[in-house]
Amino acid sequence: MNAERIRELLDEVRSGATGVEQALEALKRLPYDDLGFAKIDTHRDLRTGFPEVIFCQGKTVEQVKAIVERLPADGFLMATRADAGMYEAMRAVRDDAVYHEAARIVLIGRGKNRGSEGTILVVSAGTSDQPVAEEAAVTAEAMGNTVSRLYDVGVAGIHRLLDHGETLAEASAIVVVAGMDGALASIVGGLVHCPVVARASEGSPRF
Repeated sequence: MNAERIRELLDEVRSGATGVEQALEALKRLPYDDLGFAKIDTHRDLRTGFPEVIFCQGKTVEQVKAIVERLPADGFLMATRADAGMYEAMRAVRDDAVYHEAARIVLIGRGKNRGSEGTILVVSAGTSDQPVAEEAAVTAEAMGNTVSRLYDVGVAGIHRLLDHGETLAEASAIVVVAGMDGALASIVGGLVHCPVVARASEGSPRF
């Protein structure tokens, strides 16, 4: 439940459209809903402005579906590290679910348009780094940010990166995804004045 829904609920009580007991029932699951295998943080959107994200890796299809069923039927929902089977299960609950296959992310409903200024640039070293890069890019977009992508510009052919000096300079923040030695993040950090977040690809050494 988010701040907007709580305001609506209070207005309904004030107008008499909803009784006090009904309102209490609606609020009963704050601040979390215990499913036994998971405790859903139903209060997070109210506290932070963004609802709890379902991290699907390690969960069963049935567990993911059960979580979606207990969340608001008209709310925004994001699920990461989801496979096609999980997507189909979520879509059976919410037919507005959209699967971003490259990022392994399911988005349901519409997120808030935060009107953020500037651009987050997501940079990847090689093609094999793109799943993690897309995960970062789609996540940033879902949170209301403008995102640009610059892929396959690793240090093995550094001229590919240097050809995009203007794009790097215009970014407000940069996420660099690189496997192998992770050298790309250090190089990008030496070229720009904005914050640079380094992220290793799956199965690569962490840096």
